[in-house]
Amino acid sequence: MPETTPGKPERHDDDARLLDGPSAPAGELAADDADPASPLPTVQAAALPDGQESPRRAARRAADETDESDAVAETHGSPFLSWLKEIGTVVVIAVVLSFLIKTFLFRAFFIPSESMVNTLDVDDRIFVNLLVPQPFALERGDVVVFKDAQGWLPPTQKAAPGPFKWFQDGLVFVGLLPDETNQHLVKRVIGLPGDRVSCCDSSARVSVNGTVLNESYINPAQVPMAKSFDVVVPEGKIWVMGDNRNNSADSREHQAVNGGFINIADVEGKATVIAWPINRWQILDNHSEVFRTVPAPSPQNTASPTAPASK
Repeated sequence: MPETTPGKPERHDDDARLLDGPSAPAGELAADDADPASPLPTVQAAALPDGQESPRRAARRAADETDESDAVAETHGSPFLSWLKEIGTVVVIAVVLSFLIKTFLFRAFFIPSESMVNTLDVDDRIFVNLLVPQPFALERGDVVVFKDAQGWLPPTQKAAPGPFKWFQDGLVFVGLLPDETNQHLVKRVIGLPGDRVSCCDSSARVSVNGTVLNESYINPAQVPMAKSFDVVVPEGKIWVMGDNRNNSADSREHQAVNGGFINIADVEGKATVIAWPINRWQILDNHSEVFRTVPAPSPQNTASPTAPASK
């Protein structure tokens, strides 16, 4: 029985071979050098010149790079297709945003006549705030766009649709083009529900609730012609007039139809900005100073002969 020294591990034949035997040549793997607790054996690689990697490591690195390139190609695909996808996404987002803005916030309109000169010129493009009259109320002096529900405009013949009429209608629908049809009018609000509006004094000026207006927005190139009227605006309606008084077929000219009044329900919104042409760009003013001294409507106001009963 071999002698053993206390405190020292017992040596076996395999231990003697590993510890006392000749060293394995550099670069060779000794099977018993692996740590039993390790899932992989420890490899002692042969020394290589500086900057040179082993063929095995180089092959693995090349395989990793190939896998990464394949993953990028699968993710992005063709550069042209990626570009088309990005352009398509931008266009869809722009159309959706334009439709939402046109439906709930602003809408573009085209000015075809001279009735609002000098405030608005022919061919101006304007943006209309759709939040007026609801939830924000109308005010005297507001420039409003309204539907021609009273038949103020003469009937127009529909033009034969062109090959791209559907495309133009689509752009108008989503709000990318202004509405150039003749189904809307633009005027300035002079009287609100309950107001008594009359004309004229010795200088052909209009009065609201007994207060004479000095209307700074009227076209200065022409002196307004005196056209007498005296009306009280019914509930749910407004009295409107053009800034180019001698060239505006407004409430004064249509008293035979609904008393000349416009239903508030037909108001599309308040004209806010002249967007085109660039040299005409400006925010539209409602000239609140003109109406600052106008008192509230008197409860004793009764409808004049030209004012119909509220509908």
